[in-house]
Order: sequence, then structure tokens, then C-alpha cells
Amino acid sequence: MPLSIEELHARARRVRLVLLDVDGVLTDGTVDIDVAGKESKRFFIRDGLGIVWSRREGIEVGLLSGRPSAATSRRAAELGLSIVVQEGPDKGAAFTRLLGEHGYAPDEVAYMGDDLLDLPVLRRAGVAAAPADSSPEVLASVHWVSQFGGGRGAVRELIELILRVHGRWDAIHQSFLV
Repeated sequence: MPLSIEELHARARRVRLVLLDVDGVLTDGTVDIDVAGKESKRFFIRDGLGIVWSRREGIEVGLLSGRPSAATSRRAAELGLSIVVQEGPDKGAAFTRLLGEHGYAPDEVAYMGDDLLDLPVLRRAGVAAAPADSSPEVLASVHWVSQFGGGRGAVRELIELILRVHGRWDAIHQSFLV
């Protein structure tokens, strides 16, 4: 289902919300649980910086995870994210509720997911994206595939693409050359 670069850019221009799965997208999909039951995850700092820039430029970012996690909640708070949905496996229903609660149309959302649970959202999002190491079924179903894996820059690459087509990336880049 890949799109031509022109169609991808046309869809990306309509994006007002970048919505992300967490495990396998913002992380490499590994969840560490110690003997006391404490969970930890690793988040890629450049992905987080891309999220901060996106929000500063007026493109909201949110999380849609199929499982609740204190580590996810903490990272979302660090990034100042107000859209954080951590529910069960029915991401399609959660996506519908999220759209209604926040006033987004499906074509205004770029969603990045990596596994079968993400397919109901990927099929409806204006821009459906996936990390390079996603499941084959997801890779075959999305508009765009990052060259990077989950938790290794895929989110940053998607955000840069969207900021570029919105005409905002050059100003971000230039701000660091002063």
C-alpha cells in the first residue's frame, strides 16, 4: 500500500496529530521486568526530541498503546504529551474515541504502528507508517516505512518528514546554526 512521494506529501500536509504505538515503535519492543516486578523500557532520545519539535511547531503528538505501563506514562509526562491512551488490544475502538474526544478527522492523523494490533488504526489513518522491523503484515499495509527500526529513530524520521512537508523543518535546523 505504499504511496507515491507526491501522494504521501499531500496526505502529510493534512496531518495535525502524530499518533504512536509505544512498544516496538518508541521502543525496540523489549520490556525488562526485574524479579520484584518493576518494568523498564528504553526510549531513543532523538525520537523524543522530534516529538518536542513537532509539538512546538503545532503538530500534536499522542500515544496509543495496547497495554498500560508506568514507564510509558512517565515518558509521556516528560515529553508533555496530553494524549495518552493505554488500554486493551482494541486499538480501533480507542482510536475512534480519541478522534471524537479531541476533534481530529482520521485523515488528519499520522499513525505509526508495528504489529497486528495496530492494523485497525493503520487502515484508517491519513498517513499509515511503520518502523523497518515491523511485522510483515504491517509492512504490507502501510503508506510509508521508516528506514529505522522501532526505538532507533523511526519516530524521528516520520516527524521530520511531516515537518518538512509543512515547511517547518528548515527553521528548526537553522535555529541550531546560529
